Amino acid sequence: MLHPDLRFVETEFRPRLFFFDRDLWETALKLKAQVEQSYPGQRAYVEALGIALAHELVRMNEGDSPLGSGLRGGLSGWQQRQLARYIDEHLAEEISLLSLAHLAQLSPYHFSRAFKQSFGLPPHRYLTSRRIERAKILLAERKLSVTEIGLEVGFCETSSFTAAFRKLTGETPTDYRRSLA
Repeated sequence: MLHPDLRFVETEFRPRLFFFDRDLWETALKLKAQVEQSYPGQRAYVEALGIALAHELVRMNEGDSPLGSGLRGGLSGWQQRQLARYIDEHLAEEISLLSLAHLAQLSPYHFSRAFKQSFGLPPHRYLTSRRIERAKILLAERKLSVTEIGLEVGFCETSSFTAAFRKLTGETPTDYRRSLA
């Protein structure tokens, strides 16, 4: 149950397209993972995540950004949309910083700074996180082996895929797949 002081029901949310809020995204991903994995005793955690997500939505709607609303120098909307789309469409390929900077029409130095400011992560970490999110979907489908999934999302070796997956999720791809059963 949402606290009445939050006034979630009365809040008129401003529509937003092509934005990225790291806190909102991370909370939504946690909630998504819990909904996809049903096991006894998770209801309280799912409810808590739902409440946290509601708070994040209200915070973002009120313009309270953890980075501060007065910061300038990030990527423009078209650059963010184009980069996010390009990365998601080319996960299996080697994506260089130079090619992303070229796509955004910026120097690599300015691109790196603007990307981090706009997406909340440096380009390489953002790319890795998108690859791992895609891998989670493929692991849940159970059509491909862990090795095939690693290759499908752009890792050259199973060991590098497993290490990156464990670093971001706290478990190996195989353990993650088993937890979905």
